[in-house]
Amino acid sequence: MGCYHLTMIDWSSCPAVEQDPERVSGAWVFRGTRVPVAALFENLEADASVHEFLEWFPGVTLAQAREVLEHAARSTLQAA
Repeated sequence: MGCYHLTMIDWSSCPAVEQDPERVSGAWVFRGTRVPVAALFENLEADASVHEFLEWFPGVTLAQAREVLEHAARSTLQAA
């Protein structure tokens, strides 16, 4: 899933993320952090594991990462 597909996902129904036009240029971020959702997918595409991502971005929880991945998978399946 290229990151360009992330803009096609309706993140507003995902409780693990939030968007604020005043933070990180309005990008969707993991709730309570400044870590963009796109960073997870970019790191996974670069062959990082979820656990590595969580080490590199300690404000993000495993539950949040799982919720984002599940939400993206559901959204992708609905769009197909």
